[in-house]
Amino acid sequence: MTQLLLDIAPPWVPTLENFVIGRNLELHTAIRHGVASQGSARSVYLWGETGAGKSHLLQAAVERARVHGQTAVYACGAVPDEAQVVAVDAVQELADEAQVALFALYNRLQERGAMLLVAGNAAPAQMQLRDDLRTRLAWGLVYQVHALNDEEKSQALLQHALARGFELPADVTQYLLRHGRRDLPYLLGVLEALDAHCLRMKKRAATVPLLKEVMRLE
Repeated sequence: MTQLLLDIAPPWVPTLENFVIGRNLELHTAIRHGVASQGSARSVYLWGETGAGKSHLLQAAVERARVHGQTAVYACGAVPDEAQVVAVDAVQELADEAQVALFALYNRLQERGAMLLVAGNAAPAQMQLRDDLRTRLAWGLVYQVHALNDEEKSQALLQHALARGFELPADVTQYLLRHGRRDLPYLLGVLEALDAHCLRMKKRAATVPLLKEVMRLE
């Protein structure tokens, strides 16, 4: 990622509305309904490749819960305090002590009727975790987060550009997909940097040469 992108790209706020669903309709619906169903114990485990959207969904669930007046917290590679909605990302990074803490937190949240969302890089049965924790994570809803195909990524980029109020020609999208990394967070980050660069250069529309400047491929 270029220094230009790091310096000027605005923060990306993940929500359930700006998550491009693709083949993930069932899990998207489950999270949306789960956050809205206060008072009933529920657990959701997400797994999939890097950049598929696991972190987006966890952060979006926390954001949705807060909008609805619930206490909610997100942590990556760590175990946070209790809340009505708790999201733990990158569970594979938890040390033994943290895994014990997550197991205890799981039980407390179930007793309270709170919601726990956990994400990892593999299905529960394939995770190198404590047996008791791996079993608990498999008890609830388990979903694989499917990465978007190129057509869906193109739609996501166009949707994001429209939300930011700038034009994104097809040749720019094709160049980015052909020469950039494949994960969506990277692609959206480049798109935001391109938008900012166009504004700074006083250009109305993005072009491949401007994209090359952002990606520093020239």
